[in-house]
Amino acid sequence: MSKAKTLLPKLRFPEFRGAAGWKPVTLQEASTPVTERVGERILTPVSISAGFGFVPQAEKFGRDISGNQYQLYTVVRDGDFVYNKGNSLKFPQGCVYQLQGWGQVAAPNVFICFRLKDGYSNVFFQNCFEQNMHGKQLKKHITSGARSNGLLNINKENFFGVEIPTPSLTEQQKIAECLNSVDELIAAQARKVDALKIHKKGLMQQLFPRTGETQPRLRFPEFQNAGEWEVRTIGDMFRLINGCAFKPEDWKPTGTPIIRIQNLNDPFAEFNYSQAPVPERNRVESGDLLFAWSGTLGSSFGARVWNGPSGVLNQHIFKVLMDEQQITLQFALLVLTRVEEDIAKKSHGFKASFVHVKKSDLVKVELPLPSLPEQQRIADCLTSLDALIAAQTQKLEALKTHKKGLMQQLFPSPEEIEA
Repeated sequence: MSKAKTLLPKLRFPEFRGAAGWKPVTLQEASTPVTERVGERILTPVSISAGFGFVPQAEKFGRDISGNQYQLYTVVRDGDFVYNKGNSLKFPQGCVYQLQGWGQVAAPNVFICFRLKDGYSNVFFQNCFEQNMHGKQLKKHITSGARSNGLLNINKENFFGVEIPTPSLTEQQKIAECLNSVDELIAAQARKVDALKIHKKGLMQQLFPRTGETQPRLRFPEFQNAGEWEVRTIGDMFRLINGCAFKPEDWKPTGTPIIRIQNLNDPFAEFNYSQAPVPERNRVESGDLLFAWSGTLGSSFGARVWNGPSGVLNQHIFKVLMDEQQITLQFALLVLTRVEEDIAKKSHGFKASFVHVKKSDLVKVELPLPSLPEQQRIADCLTSLDALIAAQTQKLEALKTHKKGLMQQLFPSPEEIEA
């Protein structure tokens, strides 16, 4: 990008429509490197996760991994920026985040830390980094994949050579104020969604008996005198059908879709196919209840109703059959969802994120079961709450989409920046 070149966004606030165009400014010009070592100070060692920002190492890795390198870590203060040169799906050339609300932390010395000079808005630049303006320029410096430590071969000279199209400080601040107001709306909506999820979790704890008990603390009026729930094992309530083992060499370009965990998580994930005859017991149709017994707790592991095409399960997923005279589909999903954390604790400990459960262990799990009418009443209540959560989540996503579109208008296009 030529130093003489000026850039213009598609959308500009009225008071700046006659102002000069934006000019490219390198990070070397706009910032000062932060290199102060932690030494003997006691600070929280952090890492950076793409999409989340700063995370304590103890939370991300389950322990503090700084070790003997701790004293060489960099002191980062609120307002400072940190570049993590690790690649990710969201930021293939690494991510940049501004520290806010932490006071001071200790950042690994492999991260590049810097502080903006006077005349440059932190919020404006953070939004530039959020759009990956740095990554679009850094990709030309990456000559190979990530090193053995997972970091890209980006040096400080490459990084500080990144150019950010920059207007006057007054216009920077105006854009920052606008985007801040949208961020506040997004944060408020996210809190609303989180509150609803917490409410549902608390409600479920009330509507289901505690461990070792056979009656819930909260019961609908018509079931107040209905008596105790009957304790049943998962094996009593359900029949678990194993999926089929497929190797990559079994995959074909056409045939019967093989339903893998990726397909349960992402409706747009590509299918692999099998041309072998499918045993009827292993065939899956839309509406079938499935249980992924190997995966990440809270995402890929656990129960869900299949809503994709007819196919065949792979070996990491059970097809769940049930006696509809004993349990409804909606309540079965609730029952299996509630055992996820219990399974994780028994298998790998409370903080484990990846679980791998044997069928022989799963079928022994005991849970109390109410009558069919009470099951349906509970399921209806929680389903209506799920619908409310889904509606509020859609509003949250709409706000995020609005901000993304607004940023595309308020900043010059990537094509102009890279030209």
